Amino acid sequence: MLIDKLAHDEGIVVSRRECSSLVGRGEIEGVRAKLAKPQTFMNLSGDAVSCLLAKMNLESPIKQLIVISDDLALPFGKIRIRERGSAGGHNGLKSIIAALGTNEFVRLRIGIQAEHPISDAKRFVLDRFSRSERAVVTETIEQSAKAIRTIIRDGALKAMAQFN
Repeated sequence: MLIDKLAHDEGIVVSRRECSSLVGRGEIEGVRAKLAKPQTFMNLSGDAVSCLLAKMNLESPIKQLIVISDDLALPFGKIRIRERGSAGGHNGLKSIIAALGTNEFVRLRIGIQAEHPISDAKRFVLDRFSRSERAVVTETIEQSAKAIRTIIRDGALKAMAQFN
């Protein structure tokens, strides 16, 4: 949802198939950017991310990587930005860390923690948001888009101070 929001706001079309992902190129905050939505299973997203970075012809592509993920351990609607860190039990982040051989990349986590106990985490993360949750989701995506723009423009530390 966040990639779709950024793409819409910046006039970027995310539809080209590359590295098992849907990709679009454009500018965000005056910086050339590639938006990517891996189409792999979550626990294989590292394959897509490492392939995309390998094709970028940059001296240090990992320093320019921003990974966006949901987070069951973070309260619903909260966002957290980190410059590095563990996977925290997230299979997508585990895959990316394993494929890149480092956890030294910026990530923006979006909280989706349920207010009630859940028995099937896989099903929960794939379910649609309830009508009552949609307003919070819309605001969270808006804040997350602002956070991504701040990371790109001013760096992760400034974004962390402003949005965490």
